[in-house]
Amino acid sequence: FKCTAPGVAFTVEATTVAPSKAGPLAEHPEPRTPEELADFLANYMPIKYGGSLTNKLNRRSAQGRAYWEEEAAAGLPFVIAIADFHKPADPEQLGSMTFTQSAIWPYLYGRTVEWRHVDGKLETRTSKIERHTYGEKTIESGFFDLPGAENVSAVLFSNAGTLAKFERIGVLAGYAAKDHRYIRAGYRFDPDPNAVRPVSFVEEVVEGQTHEGWADELQVFHNPNAKIPLPPECVDGLAQHFFENDQLRTTFGHEAVLSSFTMVLHAVDDETFANTQSQSG
Repeated sequence: FKCTAPGVAFTVEATTVAPSKAGPLAEHPEPRTPEELADFLANYMPIKYGGSLTNKLNRRSAQGRAYWEEEAAAGLPFVIAIADFHKPADPEQLGSMTFTQSAIWPYLYGRTVEWRHVDGKLETRTSKIERHTYGEKTIESGFFDLPGAENVSAVLFSNAGTLAKFERIGVLAGYAAKDHRYIRAGYRFDPDPNAVRPVSFVEEVVEGQTHEGWADELQVFHNPNAKIPLPPECVDGLAQHFFENDQLRTTFGHEAVLSSFTMVLHAVDDETFANTQSQSG
């Protein structure tokens, strides 16, 4: 995609993280303890992101050109947009995007952050990640440090491009289904500079009372090694991440949603409910 507007021009290649059908990642883990979740985010998911991103980094056309070498992209910032659908949909389990936001940036920058509070003030320190290992598979960490990755200006990420997003936008536009209610719960960014956890929220999605934009959950991870950086003003208003002076710096919009899920409730009368129970039984 070539994106242009007054003062804005860059190209985007879109991809997804898809389920593995073979190999060591084919059997998807279902983390149930804090330790299992930590390993899942530190190893399994970075490897999944790495597979999709390096495929785009190494792809060449029939003419032998990379994405950023195509005629329409020459001289412009090049962005890879990625969304996580690493596991098949299952109504009985949490979806792909539930936890994986916290797995992408350590892989991109090859860093992890340790924190502590000293006299009520937050102090952070970054540590280098060398590799990610799951089972018999190991990859190098730090996508932006890979050979050729200097041609990628940024990675655009969203954990909200799903049916629930479209339903909520439809409700706000006046297209709520009759006798339905839509409850959204999740976590928002806490602007307190000493905060280390997000703020939880629960709200009903109602036309004229709540607001949500299409780009609200988009996040941009800027490549500190980019040959052609993506000017931050090109994506003004989005959450943006920069790695500078060995520190991760982030700018969020006001009350930015980090993750959420949506419950759709259908109100029925007693007779309809009884008939439904009878059919299902």
